[in-house]
Amino acid sequence: MIPNHVAIILDGNGRWAKQKGMPRNYGHTMGAKNVEVISKAAYEMGIRYLTLYAFSTENWNRPKSEVGALMSLLDSYLKNCLKTARKNHICVRVIGDISRLDQTFQKNIRQLEEASAGYDGLHLQIAINYGSRDEMLRAVRRLAGECEAGRISSETLDEAAFASCLDTAGIPDPDLLIRTSGEQRLSNFLLWQLAYSEFYFTDVLWPDFDRKELERAVLAYSSRERRFGGVGGEANV
Repeated sequence: MIPNHVAIILDGNGRWAKQKGMPRNYGHTMGAKNVEVISKAAYEMGIRYLTLYAFSTENWNRPKSEVGALMSLLDSYLKNCLKTARKNHICVRVIGDISRLDQTFQKNIRQLEEASAGYDGLHLQIAINYGSRDEMLRAVRRLAGECEAGRISSETLDEAAFASCLDTAGIPDPDLLIRTSGEQRLSNFLLWQLAYSEFYFTDVLWPDFDRKELERAVLAYSSRERRFGGVGGEANV
């Protein structure tokens, strides 16, 4: 069984570079190149949605030189992604609070999203300046504003209304979450959306995570018996 939506925490670029005696930024560069490899593999495998954790709200705490290099790399990747999206019919969407990014970067993001909005191939979500707690707080503020304006009533608020205010509105929740590099935590990533997802952790560092590793993760996912609220004789716990 192929998951419809896979989310990946791209971890281990710095350690990968260190193992090779190279600067951390070299690891980030190679990690960015691997995004295209895995995106292509995911689509060919039948995965419809792929969400990648590229830069978190906490990543701003890294050294300024590294943050600057990461921003430059992400901006460059998105510019190149415009050609890739057109060639492979990839629908690209950036999730996260992009208001902290510089104006040119924001413009490039909007241009990419608008140009690829109608494509029917892989749906690629890239999380930039994303943090799940921040996302949920922004959603709450949006809902509060709607209530104050009288457009909705607090009595009618439900999970669907809340989800519609998240960055991932209109995107199905992930079936499978993969984290590379051996770490086994969510790091403030898609906390609402991952409520019923399967988790897969691997020691492989992100630049080395290739098609075979993705296939291995999907195989592990497909071998699990998933139960929802009593389906299959047991309730989820």
